[in-house]
Formats: sequence, C-alpha cells, structure tokens
Amino acid sequence: MARLKDIYKKDILPAMVKEFKYKNAMQAPKIEKVVINVGLGEAVQDIKVVDSAVNDITAITGQKPVVTKAKKSIATFKLRAGMPIGCMVTLRGERMYEFLDRFLNFSLPRVRDFRGVSDKSFDGRGNYTLGIKEQIIFPEVDYDKIGKIRGMNITITTTAKTDEEAKALLKYFGMPFK
Repeated sequence: MARLKDIYKKDILPAMVKEFKYKNAMQAPKIEKVVINVGLGEAVQDIKVVDSAVNDITAITGQKPVVTKAKKSIATFKLRAGMPIGCMVTLRGERMYEFLDRFLNFSLPRVRDFRGVSDKSFDGRGNYTLGIKEQIIFPEVDYDKIGKIRGMNITITTTAKTDEEAKALLKYFGMPFK
C-alpha cells in the first residue's frame, strides 16, 4: 500500500500545480495538521469518563491526548475552572498521514447512512472541520469495551489560502464530498 505522503508528492502536488496554475510547486497547499477533539460535558459528574475517552483517542490515533480543562466557572452547569471537560490530540507528519489514510479508507465508509461529507464545513481560510457522531466507526475501538458512545470533532488544517484550494486538496486525498 502506497503511503499517503508519497501519493501527495507523486500525484496530488503536480495535479494541484496544474489545476491552479501555480508558478512554483511550493505554492501548492498541503495538510499541516489534524486535530481530534472530544468534548465531555458529562465529566462534571463522573471523572472516569475522561479516562475512557483518553483510552479511545489513544487507540484511534496512536498518540496520547491532552486533557482539556475548563477556563471559567459556570454555576448553571456545576462547572468550576480547572475541571477536566474534554481531551484533544494534534497529529502531524507521519502519524497524521497514517490517521488520514485509515480515516478516509476504513472509518468513513463505516458510518451509517453515509452519503458523503458536507462541503460547507470550511472556515474561509482553507481549514476543514467535520463532526463524527460515534467513535465506534474506527476499527481500533472495541465495541464491547466502550461504556458510552460519544462523538468527536476532526479538524484538518491546511496551508491553502482559499476554501476552493482546500476542497480540491482534500478531494485529491480522497475525501468523499457530497
């Protein structure tokens, strides 16, 4: 199986240069990082929820996530500053390409009633965010060992200047847009 990074250099980069008429190959956008974020609102009542989410994210990405803590106290949510309310991991380099390959080829097709991802989730600066409703689409997560199904946000940060460039880049990588 060819690695996604090699495919980028051999196939995607020349196609992007040709499509957008760049004068130099270094102008072509590339993927900088992938951030996976899990928000755990129920961690206010049960602190063990954070540990199970950390274990899931570690299994999915192969990298230990950072536990995110609340910045402010909010009385209506019984939330105090410094309480753990989520976890996130930033993937770069080889791990990022490995995760993207597994995500696009194995996990996304496992989503129920999947018809493609929305092409309206770009932020205007060439970054793409998509939400996953359940972590069991990843083959690394054992269905019998999860306590609760929870979702996550996956943000793909690119060096593209516009959304059109970023969409073309992700389409070349194999992102199944609607």
